[in-house]
Amino acid sequence: MTDPTERPKAAEPSFSIEELCGLSGVARRTVRFYTQKGLLDPPEGAKRGAYYTRRHLEQLLLIRQWADAGVSLERIGRLLRGDAEPLPFQPAPGSVEVWSRVTLRPGLEVHIEPGRLGLDAEQVRGLIGQFSAVVDGLKNGSVS
Repeated sequence: MTDPTERPKAAEPSFSIEELCGLSGVARRTVRFYTQKGLLDPPEGAKRGAYYTRRHLEQLLLIRQWADAGVSLERIGRLLRGDAEPLPFQPAPGSVEVWSRVTLRPGLEVHIEPGRLGLDAEQVRGLIGQFSAVVDGLKNGSVS
């Protein structure tokens, strides 16, 4: 017999793929791609009864956050697996990389691919700020 004072456990929310896409802002095709690549856990259940949970939503939001920051899918996979040591980057033949070119001063540019470095957008801004400070120090004679 159940204890009448015991509160029933609230059921964990579940989402259809359409709901998951609406909550995360990620397209259905991308959700399936991430699942195929092993970045996102497969849905619970099977076929028409498949559903996603809060865990899936959290994974998807984290993947999206890193991808928006310029982190490569390969690096995201390693981060999700908790690999402590970053693997040496070796682009596959025909792979596409997105590099940023930042002009610090006339005659000085920085080329950076944040995904390779594992940096988010805020860290990249900080790095560029430090580069600028070094250049200013050189011009003022305070950096040797």
